[in-house]
Amino acid sequence: MIPEADLPEPQEPVAREAEAPATTSTAPAATSPSPAPAPVRAAKPRAGVPVWRTGKPDAFLAAAVDTARSAIEGITAASDIGAHLAAKSEGDRLVTHLFESRLPGYGGWQWFAVLTRNSRSKVVTVNELGLLPSEDSILAPEWVPWAERVRPEDEQEPEPEQEQEQEPEPEQDQEPGQEPERAGTGPVSVDSAAAAEADAEAVGAGEADAATAAWEDQEPEQDQELS
Repeated sequence: MIPEADLPEPQEPVAREAEAPATTSTAPAATSPSPAPAPVRAAKPRAGVPVWRTGKPDAFLAAAVDTARSAIEGITAASDIGAHLAAKSEGDRLVTHLFESRLPGYGGWQWFAVLTRNSRSKVVTVNELGLLPSEDSILAPEWVPWAERVRPEDEQEPEPEQEQEQEPEPEQDQEPGQEPERAGTGPVSVDSAAAAEADAEAVGAGEADAATAAWEDQEPEQDQELS
């Protein structure tokens, strides 16, 4: 037997925590919706500035730069024509050559010469010459209709309504609310009316007597003429 002193001390069992396996979430993370991009508006072309077609110009006409320059020298001095800028396609066998303008007062403008040729022909024909504005040209502002030119601050304020005519103040002897008496329209008494009728009759009788006397004066004269 092993003495108790030599027996090993009992050890307390150590509880091991179960290690939970690391789990990775496969659910997609919630993301806030991104705002939709604002639509890009194309720049409005300036009034008077030509809009060129996109296409490859005729190779033979595009190479006729000297022909185009010589044609422009027929309408302006050679010193007013700058460097060759581009050759633009206008259609089948139709090309427009652009040159820098050095004409005073026409900065940003471009000389142009339109060249063409027949099918399978090597003869270049000049169709049109002139000056064209570009995006760098100084141009008059775009015309605005008169109906759209009026701004809120330009509108005329409505005229105030005409003030109502002020009623005349009542006289001292007149009661409020009673219409004022007009001249010659006041009340007429019975005596005054009778007097007016008598005067009218007297005037009428006097006129009748005067007419009778005048007729009697004329009768002797008529008798003398008959005799």
